[in-house]
Amino acid sequence: MSQEEFKKGRGAQKHVANRFFEHSHEMRDDFLNHCAAEGDDPENTKTLYIDTFPKTIVNKVESPDVGMQFSLNPYQGCEHGCIYCYARNSHEYWGYDAGLDFESRILVKRNAVQLLEKKLASRSWRAAPIVLSGNTDCYQPAEKKFELTRKLLQVFLKYRHPVGIITKNALILRDLDVLQQLREDNLVSANISITSLSEDTRRLLEPRTATIKRRLQAVETLAKAGIAVRVMTAPIIPGINNHEILPLIKAAADHGASSIGHTVVRLNGAIGNVFEDWIRKAMPDRADKVLNQIAACHGGTLNDSRFGTRMRGEGEFALQIARQVALGVAKYMGGRKMPKLNCDLHEQYKTGQMKLF
Repeated sequence: MSQEEFKKGRGAQKHVANRFFEHSHEMRDDFLNHCAAEGDDPENTKTLYIDTFPKTIVNKVESPDVGMQFSLNPYQGCEHGCIYCYARNSHEYWGYDAGLDFESRILVKRNAVQLLEKKLASRSWRAAPIVLSGNTDCYQPAEKKFELTRKLLQVFLKYRHPVGIITKNALILRDLDVLQQLREDNLVSANISITSLSEDTRRLLEPRTATIKRRLQAVETLAKAGIAVRVMTAPIIPGINNHEILPLIKAAADHGASSIGHTVVRLNGAIGNVFEDWIRKAMPDRADKVLNQIAACHGGTLNDSRFGTRMRGEGEFALQIARQVALGVAKYMGGRKMPKLNCDLHEQYKTGQMKLF
């Protein structure tokens, strides 16, 4: 394949139709503030950072499959460009597409810190872990520029409120000082996604993420600092990384992980179109095999929205994956588990503050 045919440094290889608008990638720039990312983009698909000012920032999670009650996403869209990312579909609600727009039009929630502080100070709010990020990565490249995640962590620390983190970027270590302060009161845990031990696979699946070496180092550094870390071997993609399950779990255990999680890839909405276009360009020799095996995990379709089965799949391939994960956990994890975060200190903090008035 020639360099002209494959956009290096990007996951999606094209724009795709938005189900709400036609040609949606042309719609937003005329009324939202934006600036080009610093540096040259080798594919001339420049990243734009676009200021937004939402009315709320903490989201109640209704899905029973994802293991969280509340999430907070300081950024919408993600420059990491993971080709399988379920968050791609959410970009359509903003008038963009789930393909190249998702990873090159990054919405920055400029008032996120103020909104979180207002939420945590509210008399009606009752503490429950809030996860950064349930949708797009809070430590994606935009965070180097805007530092919203660091400022949000400082608010959680101020209000003694529990917070979880999901990321695949070693930038999390920049905030180790704040994380250690949260850890002293059992107010923080981290989830780091590692989908492969192969850099060649990582570059194709997740082109702008931290290297595998740096992610494993992040797991080790956090664990040594006493911060509980779950390694998410997610998603498992039949025909691409399912053969790495046991080595991945061993590597996670060797670097101090407290727990292992996994999901089976699902390609809902526009993601199926984006993924199929990508795999036929990136891995043409195995495209049909991979697509057929993914479909076999979801009742014969790439698109699976059924609660209870959509995250783990069904059928023989999904069962093999689940058995390998169980074997790896039994063999390498030795009964380790994630701690339950402390929700009591926040109520004590608010009670103490109210006494001042």
